[in-house]
Amino acid sequence: MKIAILGTAHPLRGGLAAFNERLAYQLQQQGHEVTLWSFSLQYPSFLFPGKTQFTDESAPAGLNIRTEVNSVNPLNWLSVGAQMNKEQYDLIIVKYWLPFMGPALGTILRKAKKNGHTRVLCVVDNIIPHEKRPGDKQFTSYFIKAVDAFVTMSRDVLKDVATFTTKPAYYTPHPIYDSYLEAVSKQDACRKLELDPAKKYILFFGFIREYKGLDWLLEAMADKRIVAAGIELIAAGEYYNKDVEAANNSIIATHNLQSRVHLTTDFIPNSEVRFYFSAADLVVQPYKHATQSGITQIAFHFEKPMVVTNVGGLAEVVPDGKVGFVAEPNPTAIADAILKFYEPDSIPDLHKNILAEKQKYTWETFTDVMMKAVFGR
Repeated sequence: MKIAILGTAHPLRGGLAAFNERLAYQLQQQGHEVTLWSFSLQYPSFLFPGKTQFTDESAPAGLNIRTEVNSVNPLNWLSVGAQMNKEQYDLIIVKYWLPFMGPALGTILRKAKKNGHTRVLCVVDNIIPHEKRPGDKQFTSYFIKAVDAFVTMSRDVLKDVATFTTKPAYYTPHPIYDSYLEAVSKQDACRKLELDPAKKYILFFGFIREYKGLDWLLEAMADKRIVAAGIELIAAGEYYNKDVEAANNSIIATHNLQSRVHLTTDFIPNSEVRFYFSAADLVVQPYKHATQSGITQIAFHFEKPMVVTNVGGLAEVVPDGKVGFVAEPNPTAIADAILKFYEPDSIPDLHKNILAEKQKYTWETFTDVMMKAVFGR
């Protein structure tokens, strides 16, 4: 088929771009002709408090990326929609993660579908946002009317979609992020990060936002049992909110965690990701609320056990006692789960279990569900 992916791609950075690019590769491997339609302007500054929206890494080889969409210019939406209409795509795949994008994406899709041929599938990250703003429901409702079918990556989001529409919607887990470089030894990773490979390290990875609960994990790091066990934390990711950064720095100072918390508060380029996961014994996602998380699938790629909180869809893909532990969402329970992991033989056949779970989250399975949702086959 002739397919367009409407959403973030290089030179924009982050998980959304990584997902769309990996999906494009998969569809091309299956024989489809794929074009990514990305943003010339994705976020106005008030929606992106990070340092930059762009990567300085090389463009992914073998992908056709058109940098066309301006999220705040209605004339651009009509122009892009008209261009996509002329292309007569069999399928447009669009990611939805933020209601702010509803007017732009909804308008483009309406224009693109006027040829009477193109079908539209939405891969939904969030239909109800983590941080609410006026107009969210109206923007999302407008967008949804332009879509023919939906795929969600958590059962909670599938339920949320059902509150907006009765159109076809299917659940399938987030596939593995397998486009990163291979793992290295803990010794080599620690040498790169200037850490001591003899120590116990846990990892918090990704953009640091209030709902991701790094403050809870810092409180857990102050637990006397964690201190006595000699466990240290690597926290790698860019802050999205100065108040959250100040609050976390206050926790670190109050509990004298400076020597046991290793902070890298810059965006981690793809080429560096493997060092953080390879240095860690355990990946911790102490989220306060969630839908699904791409971090889980990066951890599976590097075959790392996890502790996740029992919120959203996290526990759906981290079976408790098999590939890690599911903790209740509070600092004490998170500390309990971390300590349990370090107990001898706390998870029999851990690596074997991780490999078995990893096989469930293939891109082939994901694209099969996509095609069933939108074409019924």
